[in-house]
Amino acid sequence: MNGVLCRYKNIWNISLQLQPTLIGGILRESGNQPPAMLPHKAVYMRSDLRLLSQHHQVPIHFPKDFFSVILKKGSLTAMRFLTAVKMEHPELLEKVSRELWMRVWSRDEDITEPPSILAAAEKAGMSMEQAQELLERVSTPQVKNQLKETTEAACKYGAFGLPVTVAHLQDETHMLFGSDRLELLAHLLGEKWMGPVPPAVNAKL
Repeated sequence: MNGVLCRYKNIWNISLQLQPTLIGGILRESGNQPPAMLPHKAVYMRSDLRLLSQHHQVPIHFPKDFFSVILKKGSLTAMRFLTAVKMEHPELLEKVSRELWMRVWSRDEDITEPPSILAAAEKAGMSMEQAQELLERVSTPQVKNQLKETTEAACKYGAFGLPVTVAHLQDETHMLFGSDRLELLAHLLGEKWMGPVPPAVNAKL
């Protein structure tokens, strides 16, 4: 999830729709591979994330066992859970998404086991009863199919990785890849880019 874009949702004239999407499905469809699979990119990625953390004012810490956490365990159950959240409690999607992201990329915690997902949901403000009900739905055809449809839609827009932002303008649709394309997004929208931490948000930090 692009947290910086969420900071602009009440500043720009946009209707932001978060879409849980499976990175593994996008990589398979596009033929791409994770940057960390290439040695030089892996080294660069560590340095880049450290600088992005400072610039975006987001606590990012590279997982100690990156290949196990990101590439082996993956995020399938977490994305199915977020899909269920979007279907049943869309008002909580941003908060639950952020908490799951923080577990992996800030605190190096698990997001694959049920207790981990429940803990993230509860910390995001969801009742344990609500979270348990949604967790029981992650293996249902409805949730699986919805996540598959969202992932396929991203591929049709040309996605080859995440994060992806799809901007629907008057008669054009633009797919932007990466967390560093928000200045270009502002240009397309005719909005003002005020950096990764706009004044309205900075006053609250």
